Amino acid sequence: MSDVAAAPASAQTFQNIVRTEGLDMEFGPVRALSKVDFAVGRNEIVGLLGDNGAGKSTLIKVLSGVLRPTAGNIWVRDKLIDPNDYSVRMAHELRIETVHQEKSLGEKQPLWRNMFVGRQITDRFGFIKIKQEKEIADKMLRTAVGLRGAGISVDSTVRDLSGGERQGIAIGRAMHFEADLIVLDEPTVALAVSEVRKVLRFVENIKASGRACIYIEHNLAHVYEIADRFVLMDRGQIVGEYKRGELSLTDLTEHMISLHEERANAPAKT
Repeated sequence: MSDVAAAPASAQTFQNIVRTEGLDMEFGPVRALSKVDFAVGRNEIVGLLGDNGAGKSTLIKVLSGVLRPTAGNIWVRDKLIDPNDYSVRMAHELRIETVHQEKSLGEKQPLWRNMFVGRQITDRFGFIKIKQEKEIADKMLRTAVGLRGAGISVDSTVRDLSGGERQGIAIGRAMHFEADLIVLDEPTVALAVSEVRKVLRFVENIKASGRACIYIEHNLAHVYEIADRFVLMDRGQIVGEYKRGELSLTDLTEHMISLHEERANAPAKT
């Protein structure tokens, strides 16, 4: 029997986990997203690619409920969602979890507290069920996350972990809360090669468990290795979509370079 946590049963009842149509996002005179049609299917890893400022972060902030779009529609599991009601809390309720590039773990807190921050298990008096949280956290470490290193326990603090292990904790937390879709924003930035391999294994666990992932990464070799499909963004628009078998890593790299050069040579807006 596999020790990778299984996906929620609901993951088998819909076509796309998330889909957008005609998504616009404006910040005053700046249009960060323009008519974006985007979808992530069941058990699919989508590599979201583009230069800084291409619109990737804005798109995931809309999908995770941080930003409300100026226009357009969002479907979650083929159900139309009112963008005016959509929020981070609703995204969590709809099983969409985001692991941001910024620090998302409390470095001085033990791992078990980090796993349940904001979602503590409490009794009817509001007291945290510490024993139960530790038991669940221990199982998560050994299964979904796969951290079995010497000296690592639920009582270890985050600052005792390597960068790759920290990403594993954040990913494992999302899997524990039965996310159908986990968004990873630059999960391997500033990590050593050995730590990158750990993170890529964690992403493989996401797919093995039947879940889906949006993987944002500047290192094209990492994306190419792990993603089923690539979505290219430039200046707030989707400018290309490819399945991994449709192009080589060299083709993908050359395409991204051409987009960069085209953007660099574009006349400045006045």
